[in-house]
Amino acid sequence: MTLSSILCPLDFSAESAGLVAYAAALAVATGAELRLLHVCEPQEDPTGQQPDAQVFASCTERMLTLRVSAERAGVARVHTGMVRGEAAPEIVAEASRQQADLIVIGAHGQTGLTRFLMGNTAEIVLRTAQCATLLVRAPLPPQTGPAAD
Repeated sequence: MTLSSILCPLDFSAESAGLVAYAAALAVATGAELRLLHVCEPQEDPTGQQPDAQVFASCTERMLTLRVSAERAGVARVHTGMVRGEAAPEIVAEASRQQADLIVIGAHGQTGLTRFLMGNTAEIVLRTAQCATLLVRAPLPPQTGPAAD
């Protein structure tokens, strides 16, 4: 499989930096462009106000930091984008718009009731995207105690 475009959706969780490093390594190895995407999901605000410029500025700053990280890893072409909407459908739509060959998405490991009630963005993307999707799990913390010995 030839890769020319990799889409990496980000939620700015603690795992985002590791996910970008993984996607960047794939982009460098294949010569693909890397597209970083953040989806601003609708927020319930009791006052009925829209998210303000401060939230947008914070997202822009985080995205810039991750973009610089990918560039420092050696990715020649890095693009960033932010869209509003529901995460899974927006990720799938962006992959289609950008003709992505691969989506590299974090698997946060939701299980049980949380997954049943809220759904799992990565799972929905995996089932509905027209391109290949790679789920990347955050590395497990080092074990300590008797099991580690």
